[in-house]
Amino acid sequence: MIQRLKTYYNKEVIPSLVKKNAYKNCHQIPKIQKIQINRCLGLTAQNSNILKKSIAEFTNITGQKPVITKSKKAIAGFKVRENMDLGITVTLRNEKMYAFLDKLINVALPQIRDFRGISSNKFDKNGNFNLGLTEQLIFPEIDYDDVDQTRGFDVNIVTTAKTKSEGKALLEAFNFPFND
Repeated sequence: MIQRLKTYYNKEVIPSLVKKNAYKNCHQIPKIQKIQINRCLGLTAQNSNILKKSIAEFTNITGQKPVITKSKKAIAGFKVRENMDLGITVTLRNEKMYAFLDKLINVALPQIRDFRGISSNKFDKNGNFNLGLTEQLIFPEIDYDDVDQTRGFDVNIVTTAKTKSEGKALLEAFNFPFND
C-alpha cells in the first residue's frame, strides 16, 4: 500500500521545490531519508515492567519493534554499568516513515494542549529537524488507562537537504505546522 504522503511528495512537493529553487538535477531535490524516534529511560530501564511498556508503546505508535540501547562503558558517578539497558530507539524508513509522518502532522500534533505550532529553529546546519514530545498520549494508539506515567521522546527527521532553509522548505511542503 503506497502511503498518501509519498504520492503527495512525488506529485506536489517535488514540482514546487524545483520551481522555488531551480534544481538542475533530480538528485539535488531534498527528501526525507529516515525518522528516528528515541526514548531515554535512564536507570528506570532496569525495571522490566517500564521497559516492556515503553517497547509496547513504541510498537503501537510506529508499527515496528524498537531496539534497546545499552551503555557502552561504566560511569560510576551516574551508577551506570557496562551493557546496562538505558533506552529504546526506532528507525523508520520508506512506507512506515511516511505513515508515521502523516500521523504526526495530521493527528498527534493537533492533540497537544494549546498548540500554536512548532518553532522552526530546531533545524541543524544540515537541514535535519529535531522535535521533543513531552507525552505519548497524543497518539491515538495509546490508551489513557494503560499509562501509569507520561514519558516523552525525541523525533529526529533526517533529510538530504544541504542547508536549514532547504530542510524547512521541504517540511513546509509537507504542511508541517511551523509557527513562524
